[in-house]
Amino acid sequence: MAAACSGGGGDSAAAATPGANGGGRGGADGARGGGARGGRGGGMITLSESDLATVRRAPIEEGTPITGNLNPIETVDVRARLEGDIIRVLAREGQRVSEGQLLAQYESSEQESARRSADARAASARADLSTAEWNLQQSEELFKAGAVAERDLRAAQNAVASARAQLAAADAAVRSSTMGASDTRIVAPLTGTVATRSVEVGEHVARGATLFTVVRSDVLELAAAVPARHANSLLAGQTVKFTADGRDIEGRVARISPTIDPATRSVTVYIQIPNTGGRLKGGTFATGRVIGRTLSGAIVIPSAAVKQSAEGTPFVYRLDGTTLAQVNVQLGIVDEAAGVVQVVSGLSEGDRIIVGNVGSLGKGMQVQVVGAPSPL
Repeated sequence: MAAACSGGGGDSAAAATPGANGGGRGGADGARGGGARGGRGGGMITLSESDLATVRRAPIEEGTPITGNLNPIETVDVRARLEGDIIRVLAREGQRVSEGQLLAQYESSEQESARRSADARAASARADLSTAEWNLQQSEELFKAGAVAERDLRAAQNAVASARAQLAAADAAVRSSTMGASDTRIVAPLTGTVATRSVEVGEHVARGATLFTVVRSDVLELAAAVPARHANSLLAGQTVKFTADGRDIEGRVARISPTIDPATRSVTVYIQIPNTGGRLKGGTFATGRVIGRTLSGAIVIPSAAVKQSAEGTPFVYRLDGTTLAQVNVQLGIVDEAAGVVQVVSGLSEGDRIIVGNVGSLGKGMQVQVVGAPSPL
């Protein structure tokens, strides 16, 4: 609330004339006009308590603003490793799953048969190797006794080498068939939540098809583009204060890109927040600030109180008793979230200043505050 009245002078008198001749509305306009012109030459203005603020000491934070979507820390597509028919589907969207938990299963009679055949061939190869090794042992003893020729000894040695190679091939076949049988069981790659399911019972799926998407959302990550001019003030581990889904949350700077994007002249910053219990959903939009430094006991004023002179010098209007004074100030940290700014010099704690747009003001104006106690 602000109202002005004439403090004398030709401009103020001229402003009052239309009000006198033009009725109630013209009179109000004339009063505002008189206040504006009177401000430059003295005059008086009436303010309410809401138009004033008291300079105080308070903590203030310097921060770099960021915005973006909070996404799950891990998103994994579970793909088919072989072609076949699905006979069981055990997980649905939104279901919590543990690493290794069975999600779906192929018809696996062919793979199980191949594994049993491989096991049998491996058993036969082990038996052949055992026989060959026994024959070699006997041949070595007989050769020492001169009962067999060296040719027979070498044949026994070659038989052992061949049997060992056959066993190695059989063991490889067992591993391959075991993996094939294992691939018929589709399991969760991590502990998380099923985000999507793209398969149904009885469906024939091709190798490489996406069957499920599982996300880990106990930690959410935001990738934000920060202007390059702020890059040097960012450090891994810095606190980040967010507002997301109507909640105030805190996170940490996890990583910072080592390069500046030449197209946008920005640096990508990766911020992580804990999300125990999944209270926030992936894709939630968040706004926040990376906290660079915090000052306690700083002299702060509302940002709306700061004006700019024609030369670009910041100043405020201070109330000295009932007289308005224009005071140049040196500013420090600006806290856009809180709407306050640090004053390094020019004001003292307890000073009263004008806040916001209350009309035309000028130094030397007399101020009457509605609701203020009368001076003794």
